[in-house]
Amino acid sequence: MPAAHDHGMPITAAAGLLAVIGVFDVVGTVASGWFTDRFSARRLLAVYYALRGISLCFLPILLAPSVHPPMLFFIVFYGLDWVATVPPTMALCREHFGADSAIVFGWVLASHQVGAAAVAFAGGLARDVFGTYDVVWYASGALCAAAALMALVISRPRPEAVLPAGA
Repeated sequence: MPAAHDHGMPITAAAGLLAVIGVFDVVGTVASGWFTDRFSARRLLAVYYALRGISLCFLPILLAPSVHPPMLFFIVFYGLDWVATVPPTMALCREHFGADSAIVFGWVLASHQVGAAAVAFAGGLARDVFGTYDVVWYASGALCAAAALMALVISRPRPEAVLPAGA
């Protein structure tokens, strides 16, 4: 919302766009669960992160004083992709850690929150230093590209590596 406000968009319009992201987030997460049951979780993560990174790199040219169709397209697309990474991440935790996957996913989520706090602080600092959030969007896009590549190299566990509960 502060980035939109920097471009002259009223806070209420920016908040409304964030709400629309949230609505499409639900749709995207449910759809991602369906996809995760049918396709490779590694490949889904790579696609989700790559598309998220590309979309974030377009955000600086989309921000404007008013809401326009390309911005709405971004909002819907970003909403669909926002939490879509959760189902394939859970599937990979289950695949790699079996009965311990819930606790592992809990730690993944906790570390994600710590990282989000650090990045939010760094984003604010970058805004103060550069006077714009543009570097934040491009850096986020680059981090998403790195995440997409890392998702592709996640190895498959050996069958004997994951033991059933109580084994």
